[in-house]
This record gives sequence, C-alpha cells and structure tokens, in this order.
Amino acid sequence: MAAPSIKAVDTQPVAAPPRRKRAPFVLGGLLVVAAAVAIYLYVSRLGKEKTDDAQVEAHVASISARIPGQVKRVLVQDNQDVKAGEVLVELDDRDQQAKVAAAHADLAAAQAQQRAAQTQLSLTEKTAAANLAVAKGGIEQAAAMTGSTQALIDQARADIAVSESRKALTKLERERSEKLAAEGAVTKAEVDAKRAADEQAEAQLAQAKARLVTAMANRSNSSGTAESARGKLLAASTVDEQVESAKAQLALAEARAAQAQAALDRAMLELDYTKVRAEIGGAIARRSVEPGQMVSPDRPLMAVVDLADTWVVANLKETQIKDVRPGQEAEIEIDTFDGTLHGRVDSIAAGTGSRFSLLPPDNASGNFIKVTQRVPVKIKLDDRGGRVLRPGMSADVTIHTR
Repeated sequence: MAAPSIKAVDTQPVAAPPRRKRAPFVLGGLLVVAAAVAIYLYVSRLGKEKTDDAQVEAHVASISARIPGQVKRVLVQDNQDVKAGEVLVELDDRDQQAKVAAAHADLAAAQAQQRAAQTQLSLTEKTAAANLAVAKGGIEQAAAMTGSTQALIDQARADIAVSESRKALTKLERERSEKLAAEGAVTKAEVDAKRAADEQAEAQLAQAKARLVTAMANRSNSSGTAESARGKLLAASTVDEQVESAKAQLALAEARAAQAQAALDRAMLELDYTKVRAEIGGAIARRSVEPGQMVSPDRPLMAVVDLADTWVVANLKETQIKDVRPGQEAEIEIDTFDGTLHGRVDSIAAGTGSRFSLLPPDNASGNFIKVTQRVPVKIKLDDRGGRVLRPGMSADVTIHTR
C-alpha cells in the first residue's frame, strides 16, 4: 500500500480580523454623561442661591450697672436660665438709702412752704380787699370831717362878728353910764352893770376868737387826716399787685415742691438701680462679676442670650442677591444637627458686611483691589424642631428664588 501523502501545512500566522474602533463611542458616551450631569446641575441650581457662609444669630443683651457701686451679691451662675426682670446682681445700697431719706425731708419742707404760700395768698386776697374798703371809708370820713370843720370855722367867724358888735355896744353904754355917773345922773349900780356887760361882751369875743383858732387847727388836722386817708387808699389800691405777688410766691413754692419731688424720684430710681435686672429672658453668658467688685455703667457684667428667638444670617455674595426677596422659602442645614430646617427670607441688609466693619474700606485711597462682597440676609425659621440653636453655629443655606 502506498503510504498516504502528507500535504505541506502553511505555518505562517493567520492575520486576526480588524478590531472595531471603540474610542469614538467611549468619548461620545462620556460627553453625553457630562452633558447630562451639567444639565442636572444647571436644573438643580436653577432658581436657588446657596451659601455655606451662614450662622445662627440671637438677641444678646449686655448687662451693666446703671450706677457706680460695689457688688454685694451675685445671684446667677454661668449658663443659668433667667427670666426678664429677674435680679442678677445686687449693689451696696446704703448711700442710696441716705439719699432717699434726704429727698423725703426736702420734699416735706417744700410742701410745707407750698401750703404756707397758699395760705398767704388766701389771706392777701381777703385782707387786701378789706383794706381797700377801709381806705375808701376813711376818705369819706375825712371829707365829712373837713366839711364839718369848715362849718365850725364859719360859725366861729360869725360869732366873732357878733361878739365884736356886742363889745362895741357894751363899750359905748359903759362909757355913757360912766359919764352920767360923773354928773350924778345915774346910780353906781347901773354903772357897775354896764361895766359887767362890757366885760362879758369882751369875754364872749375872746371865746369866739378861741373857737375860731380851734376850728382852724381842726381844719389843719382834718387836712392831714384826708391826706393820710388818700395815702391809705393809694396803698390799698394795690390789691391786684399784692395778690399777684402772693400768687408768684405760691408758684415758686410749687416749683420747689416739684423739684423736690423730682429729686425724690431720682433717688428712688438710683435705689432701684442697685438691683441689676435682666432686660430679657434667656441664658447667662460671659459672666465677669464677683462680690466686692467695684462696677460702673461703662463695664459689662455679663450677657443674656435669648435662645427662644433665634434666626440665621446667610452672607450671600453680591452676585447672588439679584433675585433674593423677602418672603422666599429657604432650607437650612445646621452643622450641629442632622436634617433640614425650613424658613423664609425676612430682610436683606442695607449694606455689605465690610461697609459696617470697624475699619470700612476706602477705595479712594488708591490701594483698590476688587473683591466680591457679601451681603447679610436674615432668615426667620418656621420651626426649630425642638432643637436649641445657639448663636454662632454654622449653617448651610439654600434660598429658593423661584
């Protein structure tokens, strides 16, 4: 048998089929994924402004003494809860007690002076009117006295004229009787009678002259009395001025009483200021006062933090606040707690944070570098979920602007 023939086998390697070029597909897939991610990020951020520059804020009341003094007792400890109006610190009040006692005494004295001025005014109103009436009566009386005195003078002059006539007649009769007696025509008794009548007439004339002198003197006195009455009337006519003067004294006394009352009120206030009270309720912080320490109004003793009323301040970039408005919803994540809190934009600050810093920037100085500024936005929380938020806690805030 013939041996089978062996065919020669080609030992050269067979070329592999050409591999598909997958790089363009991979690149296209990556581009699609990147585009999808970009679209998602754009859509997820659309209508939202986010920042991690946010913190919790609260009312923090700085507690100071209203008056200088020495601390007698400190009634609170660090982090203690207090109520509004609760006494935190007591100062030594002995000086204020003495001032209150002195003010009470001054007020009593001023009120006594006021009552005296009131009495004097009432007395002046009554006596001034009475003096005026008396003075007018004195004028009328003086006038009547003057008229009466003038009548007496006229009567005295008439009596003198009568007495002079009678004296002349008695003198002639005396001389005639004496001449007849020398001739023996009449008796001596008749002569004596004529002499007596003449002497009586002379006495009556002297008496009439004396009455005239008296009447003249009375007229001078009545003139003085009339002048005095007119002077009294003039003095009494100042009744309005006297009453006004008494009213002015009363007003002065009332002003002094009011001043004394104000001094007493101030002393009572200073006495009350020896008890330093909490203006708001909250927790004590930064207590730096001890018994025996001297304090003054310019030195804070402690602070009270109102943890019941807290909010969040988000410092947004100035490029983020274009669409931010009060009332927009916000989501808040506090670093201390898990979960998300909800709130609303309450207000936007009137300026950037740097503008109200201790040393605000002055771009006109020449050293200008533009830096994006941040504007504080206040966010009120709808519900804290039972969490106690403390001022200064960090937060992330997302504001829904659409």
